[in-house]
Amino acid sequence: MVSAFRDGVGMYLRTTQRKNRDGSIVRYVQLAHNRRVEGVTQAEVLVNLGREDRLDTDGLGRLVASINRYLGEPDAGDQRVESGDGLSVVSSRPMGVAWLLDGLWSQLGVDTALAEVLGKRKFTTDVERVLFALVANRAIEPSSKLAAAEWASNDVAIEGLEVMDEDQAYRAMDLLVEADTDAAVQEAVFFAVADLLNLEVDLLFFDTTSTYFETEHIDDLRRHGKSKDSRPDLPQIVIGLAVTREGIPVRCWVWPGNTNDQSILPEVKDGLRGWRLGRVVTVVDRGLSSDANLDYLRRAGGHWIAGEKMRDGTSDVEAVLSRQGRYQQVRDNLRVKEVRLDNETGKRWILCHNPYEAERDRNQRDAALARVAEELERIDTARARDRTKKRRQSDEVHAKAECALRDHPSLGRWVRQLKSGRLRIDTAKVRAEQRLDGKFLLSTSDPDLSAEDVALGYKNLLEAERGFRDMKSTLDLRPVFHRIEPRIRSHVLLCWLALLLIRVAERRTAMTWRRIATELGRVHAVTLTSPAGTVVQTTPLNTVQQGIVDACGVAAPPRITHLHPG
Repeated sequence: MVSAFRDGVGMYLRTTQRKNRDGSIVRYVQLAHNRRVEGVTQAEVLVNLGREDRLDTDGLGRLVASINRYLGEPDAGDQRVESGDGLSVVSSRPMGVAWLLDGLWSQLGVDTALAEVLGKRKFTTDVERVLFALVANRAIEPSSKLAAAEWASNDVAIEGLEVMDEDQAYRAMDLLVEADTDAAVQEAVFFAVADLLNLEVDLLFFDTTSTYFETEHIDDLRRHGKSKDSRPDLPQIVIGLAVTREGIPVRCWVWPGNTNDQSILPEVKDGLRGWRLGRVVTVVDRGLSSDANLDYLRRAGGHWIAGEKMRDGTSDVEAVLSRQGRYQQVRDNLRVKEVRLDNETGKRWILCHNPYEAERDRNQRDAALARVAEELERIDTARARDRTKKRRQSDEVHAKAECALRDHPSLGRWVRQLKSGRLRIDTAKVRAEQRLDGKFLLSTSDPDLSAEDVALGYKNLLEAERGFRDMKSTLDLRPVFHRIEPRIRSHVLLCWLALLLIRVAERRTAMTWRRIATELGRVHAVTLTSPAGTVVQTTPLNTVQQGIVDACGVAAPPRITHLHPG
């Protein structure tokens, strides 16, 4: 038989009893709370307080009263409690953000997916808890694995993990990348998330980035290549990321740093072929829209939406830009026009125009041309003055100034060099750019999507770009402190898992991760001691904090997480 009185936050004292052979009854007191496991509410014992007939009820009463006074709450009415009971704070660790991430981690089935792929192997430590701590560290306070181990042990409260060392972190990382052979972990996690969130995977957005290593050492993975971080002098890796239209990460890839974007799309398509995603339209940026890649996507099944390079001067692009037709207004900042060419390739062309971007392009160009004109006038004036004064030796100085302008990274594109060597504004270039103000060109193989859907679908590619941006800033993808390939791959996978949790939290709360982390960062687990015992007490949630956990479907942390009577 169980009796209980609840404290209003899901925790309660309960008694259990055991009948001896002589017929006597022994009752035991426990601190418990309820949790839902596979849709069923189950009682979970937090602390066994011992036999009821031997329980130090006075000590327990003093502990409760001390906690109430510390929190500024009225005493429970026990007049036996005296002041000056020696209550002291031992520690206070942030726990609100980690609690939310842990709730999503469990809710999305990440812990279950990891357990399935890791198998029935026995470990001296809870690998799942260590991996969660590493993922939480990327989302909350990104650092090296040594610093992450110290952070998890000393600076944050993570349920089920008291301490963690660097060796445990590296062992867990090795097991993670081993288990993710053929993306088994990512597949299991994504489908758990897709089922829970009812994700519609009809458009799949894919993009790549690179991240470099501050070392001169190269190997099979760390290679020199085209750097998207403007560091071609350092070895790098190439990272691919596929996301849904909601920005939820589907899968990530890691390739050697010298991998060309144009060569990887077949691998991406083949890697997702066995995921049974149904009819998916793959959306790619200009860097991946080669004819070979698009032909492969067509042969592999499914359709694509691709950004097209407008400055290549191809006959198709010129034909699209020259074709007359009326734009369809989609939004205030977007107009679309479908153009059908006569070459019957099965490719549809969608020309898009953003009036706001057009004005920005025009203003930026006018400002650049003004700077160019000013510099050319300065050079011409100086040359004429020196010629009048017969300073022949000064012409070399003017020639160097012209070379500097011609080679300028942003201004040089607007000038042309005459046969005499002098520079002038390239008016033909200006007219060509005016044709492109605020425009971007798309193509698709899908015969059924409307021009509006094609344009809006492509704009969602920004979600993949935002994912990379958050990986590099919020999650501190770089610097990568690892040298061996499995650890590098595991590091990227940890960032992918952290990004997944962040995106789910943002989607459910309609708040930025920065705001979420700031609000919940104020929630602490406070350890208090007195002669009556030790208790770990959670600071109460305010309205905003409660709203965040409610929106995410995560239970608020209990007011008391651990209780040890003295």
